[in-house]
Amino acid sequence: MVTLRTLSSRFTGLLREMTKFGVVGVAGVGVNFLVFNVLRGAGGLPTVRSSVIATGVSIAFNYVGFRYYTYRTYAKDHRGREMTLFAAFSVAGAAIENGVLYAAVHGLGWDGPAAGNALKFTGIAVATVFRFWAYRTWVFHRAIEVKSCPAPLPPSFSVNSRDGGSARASSSTATQGEE
Repeated sequence: MVTLRTLSSRFTGLLREMTKFGVVGVAGVGVNFLVFNVLRGAGGLPTVRSSVIATGVSIAFNYVGFRYYTYRTYAKDHRGREMTLFAAFSVAGAAIENGVLYAAVHGLGWDGPAAGNALKFTGIAVATVFRFWAYRTWVFHRAIEVKSCPAPLPPSFSVNSRDGGSARASSSTATQGEE
């Protein structure tokens, strides 16, 4: 049965996760815009190419932030799978992010510095919703918590079913007649 306390706890956990995701995300957006504007302004690269490169740099930055900050307590036993899924969903997010920019630049002709930054921000916002869902659903998994698990018996400890299930330590010097 789901109680109000359980719902409150789940909501608090989700809010904490979203906050940490947001902290890493804001830092990643900063990296993204910095690289984008440097490549576009000083580098003289076209808008969409600058955006794709900047997105790649921010994806690498964000993986480190998510793994070691946002989801640091989550399972780490399948790192190869995690990185593969992160890369796949990041590429899908990059397609969403840069697709918005591409459509505006090449479809509508909006290619000025202010328009480029505004459209890049719009693409990032749309892609962020997708990435949050994908990363928490498919990439980073909580470790299964065991509420109560008795300690394993030492190897020299046995349970004898012939005497009603009493437990006793077995000895390597015991004879057949004693057991």
